Amino acid sequence: MTRPLAPAHALATGPLAHWTDAADVAGAVFMLAGALLCLLAGIGLVRLPDVPTRIHAATKPQSFGLTLVLIGAGLWLRSPIDLGTMLLVGLFQLLTTPVAAHMVGRAAYRTGRVDRDGLVADDLAEARAEQQRKEAEQRGEAPEEAGGGNGTGDAAEGDGRSGGPER
Repeated sequence: MTRPLAPAHALATGPLAHWTDAADVAGAVFMLAGALLCLLAGIGLVRLPDVPTRIHAATKPQSFGLTLVLIGAGLWLRSPIDLGTMLLVGLFQLLTTPVAAHMVGRAAYRTGRVDRDGLVADDLAEARAEQQRKEAEQRGEAPEEAGGGNGTGDAAEGDGRSGGPER
């Protein structure tokens, strides 16, 4: 009696005769879809007009695209060490992306790179105006002098402050 040269699942008939073949095909589909989403995220970073929409392009499709790529790679590799590593990569990506997007958005807002007229709600403007009012009271200035009354939270001309992003 001779042994077959191919594994038992290779001797089966049909295009997806064994679950590993189906997992390989599904893995390829997941990786292609994830790569397409990552590509679209990169194009969005270059083509979109303002900071909020670029932040959206940099976070949502990119995170979902990476997740799809990791799922596809997991379907291909199937080893516990590889799966654990990919799980950690995906977890760290999903935890750090919102924090990074928040910091970029906050920096853009404070440096004036965000068109405040295009915002639906601007909760930070009220908080910054209140903070400036309290700082003015601590310095002994009249509250109406703080902020220059321009509503943007920037320093008024001639009050001795630079008007930079961080005060």
